[in-house]
Parts: sequence; C-alpha cells; structure tokens
Amino acid sequence: MPKLVLLCGTSFSGKSTVARTLAPRLGATVVSLDEINARRGLWGGDGIPVEEWIRTHGEATAETRELLSTGTSVIVDDTSSPRFLRDAWRSLATEVEAEFTLLYVDIDHAVIHERRKANHATRQRQDVSDEVLAQHLADFDPPHPDESAVYLSSVDLASGWAP
Repeated sequence: MPKLVLLCGTSFSGKSTVARTLAPRLGATVVSLDEINARRGLWGGDGIPVEEWIRTHGEATAETRELLSTGTSVIVDDTSSPRFLRDAWRSLATEVEAEFTLLYVDIDHAVIHERRKANHATRQRQDVSDEVLAQHLADFDPPHPDESAVYLSSVDLASGWAP
C-alpha cells in the first residue's frame, strides 16, 4: 500500500528538509507546491493570487494521484493550511487506498524569524516578503487534535530526528 505523507508547517519551518530526508527512506517521490509554482513562473514569497494557488493545488493533486495509483508513495511538501486542504489530501489517500500521515513541523515563530534572517545572508532559498510572512504566520491554521498529526519540533530536528 503506498503512503501519502502530507507535510504541514509555516514557511521556514524545515518542511523541505524533512521531505528530502524522508523521501529516500520511504522510497517516496516529493511533490512540492513551491516547485510547481516555480515551473509556472510563480513565487509564493511575493504573494500569489488565490486562483493561481488553486491551479497549483490542482496540478499537485493530479501528480500525487497518478503516483499513488501506480503504487509510488508520495510526500506532499506544502504549508497545508487551512484545514480544508488537509482534509482534501486525506480524502485523496482514502480514494486511492493509500496510507495517510499528516506530519506537522511545529516551529516557534522566533525560530522562523531567525531562519529567515540567516537566509538573508546565505540566500540558500528565495525570501518571503515581510508582508507575506506576517500574513502567513497570522493566518496559519495548525492541525486540530482530531487530525492525529505527528508533530516534529525544532528540538526533534536539531537532535537529528529520523523517521
């Protein structure tokens, strides 16, 4: 049975790092909404209109459905906020008979700001504007208790967490 692992967390929480670490261990393919946006000539750090996010999610869903239907496990790398998006991924897993795991990378906002500041010096990844990050952090909807999320904290990640 293929696995669908849905990552959830704010910008600069470490979701992509978790995805890259976890993928080879699960024999999974990473479906990254940031990468889909990049292919489409979009960057979320500048703000993306809702209708463009809907198109990106459609592409991610189609890619994920195709991979899962061939027996390939998938890790979806996205913020996965708000809840209705998480529910849609959960429904997709049920539809294609895949095992579903919601993995929440729960990082304190102070750490997020430290990582973003460090990124200003290294430019390891594209930045997120002040306005977009502030709105993102204010609107972020973390998993609810009934979603049975697996939580990863900055302590877990710093201690060499391994899936």
